[in-house]
Amino acid sequence: MLLRQSKSLSPAGRAVVITGASSGLGKYCALHLQRLGFHVFAGVRKEADGERLVTESSAGRPPIRPLRIDVTDDGSIRAAAETVAEIRGTDGLWAVVNNAGTCVSAPLECVRPERLRQELDTNVVGPHAVSQAFLPMLRETRGRVVNVTSGLGSVASPYLGTYAAGQFAKEGLTDALRREVAPFGIAVSLIQPGAIATPIWGKVGELGEQLVRTSPDGVAHLYRQSFERFLEMNQRRAETSRTQPRDVALAVTHALTAVRPRIRYRVGPDAWTAAVASRLLPDAVVDRLLAASLASGKVPGAGRVDA
Repeated sequence: MLLRQSKSLSPAGRAVVITGASSGLGKYCALHLQRLGFHVFAGVRKEADGERLVTESSAGRPPIRPLRIDVTDDGSIRAAAETVAEIRGTDGLWAVVNNAGTCVSAPLECVRPERLRQELDTNVVGPHAVSQAFLPMLRETRGRVVNVTSGLGSVASPYLGTYAAGQFAKEGLTDALRREVAPFGIAVSLIQPGAIATPIWGKVGELGEQLVRTSPDGVAHLYRQSFERFLEMNQRRAETSRTQPRDVALAVTHALTAVRPRIRYRVGPDAWTAAVASRLLPDAVVDRLLAASLASGKVPGAGRVDA
C-alpha cells in the first residue's frame, strides 16, 4: 500500500487514545505514534502491561500514558474518558483508535451463543461505547476516529464466522458513524489489515481446539480434521505474510495526519484480494474457491486476527 500526501498535520500537541495497546498491533502502533510526537494514551487492562509500555517507549518525546480501560465495561470506559479530559484540559483530544479485539476461531456449530456474545461485546459494542464516550471531546477539536477491522470484514472465511460477524458489524457501524459525524468536522477511517504474524495466532488455535473438544462427539468429529488443517494453514499464512505491524502503523499515522484521510485503508495483498473477491465475484464462486483452497491446504488470506 503506497501512502503519499503532499501536506500533513503535525503530531505536536495532538493527543490520541488507542485501545488494545498491551500487545500485538496495538502496542506497536502506540509506540510508533509516541515516537512521532503524539501524546499517546495507551489503553491497557493490566497495570503491568502499562508499565512495560512506558519502559519500551522513546525518551525525548511526550511520555506515553497507560490508560486503564476495559472496552466491555461501561464504568471503565467512562472513567477513562474522564481521565483523558482531566489531563488534557483545554488542549483536547485529537483522535481515538479503536484497535482492541478478540478472536474465536471454530466451526459455528461448536460456538455456544454466550461465546458469540462475548466476541461481539468486545469487537462491536466495545468500539461503539469507546467512540461514544470520547465524541464530545473530538467535536471540540474536529478530530478523528480510526477503527481497525480486518479483511474478514469483506469475506467470511470458514471457521472464522464469529470473528467475521464482528468485523462486518464494525464496518457497518463505521460507515454510519462517518456519515453522521461528518457535519461536525470529524473524520472516520477504517484500517483493514491482512494476515500478520503476532502471538495471538497460538491463542486462537488453542481456544478453537478447546471449543471443538468440548462439543458433543457427534458434532466434533464432523469438523475436527478439516478444522485442524485450517489452523495449520492459518498459522503458516501468518508466518509467511509480507505484511508487517509497521505497515499497519503507517496506515494509522496517515489516517491521523493526512489533511484528507482516506475512508478505508487496506493493508496487505490479502486484504485487497478479499475486497476484490467480495465485490466482483458471485458468492457461489467465492464459496467454491474457499472450499477448494481448504481441501488443497492453501487458504486465501482474508485478514488480520489480532488482539
